[in-house]
Amino acid sequence: MLAKSPVGRGGTADEVAALAALIMGPEGGYISGSDFLMDGGVTASYWYGDLKP
Repeated sequence: MLAKSPVGRGGTADEVAALAALIMGPEGGYISGSDFLMDGGVTASYWYGDLKP
């Protein structure tokens, strides 16, 4: 799965924490009922083909 990922690696704890900080902070006040895919583009590659440059 990671080899086919456009990013080519797994996410880091800091990257996940950055999203959490956004949605729980004042900048994310209008965000509700949303799904955030943090998969390095794997889902998009599955649906739309190879996304690597």
